[in-house]
Amino acid sequence: MTNRQRSNLVLGLLMLIGSMALLFIWIPLDVETGIIEKARRRTVIGDAFAPSIAGLFLLMGAIGLLLPERNVPDQPVILKKNLQFIASAIAIIGISLIVMRYLGPLAVGAYNQAHETTLEYRLLRDTFPWKYLGFLVGGTLLISGLIGLVYGRFSWKSLAIGIVAVLLMIAVYDLPFDDLLLPPNGDV
Repeated sequence: MTNRQRSNLVLGLLMLIGSMALLFIWIPLDVETGIIEKARRRTVIGDAFAPSIAGLFLLMGAIGLLLPERNVPDQPVILKKNLQFIASAIAIIGISLIVMRYLGPLAVGAYNQAHETTLEYRLLRDTFPWKYLGFLVGGTLLISGLIGLVYGRFSWKSLAIGIVAVLLMIAVYDLPFDDLLLPPNGDV
């Protein structure tokens, strides 16, 4: 067993134990509400929703570390192209978050100028189409940009994957809940 395999095994086992403790001990003992709750004929997100999602992601990461590796050299080397990749990923994430945060208010401002109105984004942030604008465009840019970075080129397929993924997130996180604001609308 190489050093890398041993490290992955130890880290994977620790993550597995931690995620199981989070999902089956900490959340049930510490959180009073469930994952999804019914309150006055409304479906709302319970306090256990976010930590349960985080625990599932930790569990998936642990399983990924415990799966056997293919032939990978034992000594990692940081190359210039690795640093460029990381810088590009940070740039894509940063630009996507900026677009996500500011596209809605900018679109309302442009609408106000074109139609000579005085609408405020803060009042529109929970109405269609304004509530989805920044999340849809910024999220699509994030997903398709990262896919393009991994493959080294832009493709229409990655754009379609980004759009479908964001629409699925909207369907899962926004449509079932009346009182949930998609990012960044809760902060605006």
